[in-house]
Amino acid sequence: MATVAIVYFSGSGHTHLMAQAIANGVATVPGAAVDLLRITGEQIVNGRWKDDETLAKLAAADAIIFGSPTYMGGVAAQFKAFIDAASEAWFAQSWKDKIAGGFTHSSSLSGDKQGTLLYLSINAAQHGMVWIGQSELPSFYFGNDDGVNRLGAFLGVMGQSPMTMGKADAALDSGDRLTAEKYGRRIAEAALRWNQ
Repeated sequence: MATVAIVYFSGSGHTHLMAQAIANGVATVPGAAVDLLRITGEQIVNGRWKDDETLAKLAAADAIIFGSPTYMGGVAAQFKAFIDAASEAWFAQSWKDKIAGGFTHSSSLSGDKQGTLLYLSINAAQHGMVWIGQSELPSFYFGNDDGVNRLGAFLGVMGQSPMTMGKADAALDSGDRLTAEKYGRRIAEAALRWNQ
């Protein structure tokens, strides 16, 4: 059995939909369980993030997938507050040798999302984690229109949706959803192999 924790912040709901798609992918793997852990603004008091229950679940997980929207070329402030607070896990080395991965979303096709994935992977490396990239080739290379990895990301998963400014509910591109599901499966399978 392997537990995959997905810890993420979502401002407008798009990153939440990506987290759910990744969780759906994890759930298709026999022997894998998933735990969605959403970072909220209410967990931040006087500028510091605090949630002992979330940290305990992350310490118990076999894999952790980090997710944040890309705001101004990096992770959201709420997610950064979580990362800063998780330095206690770094001191204790409680995430060492866990499988890790990451995902992000923005309204621009590029939006400098690569910077967010780099930040997430560097954070995982500092914790001594084993990073798993996204392995799906862009489907358009093969004349397929299912949209898998349509943004050409390999470090992790990227999603993109037009900015709605609150005028419509959050929605995911179907290709981004499928890519996220495949990534969830990949992480769960890696966690199971790593724990043998």
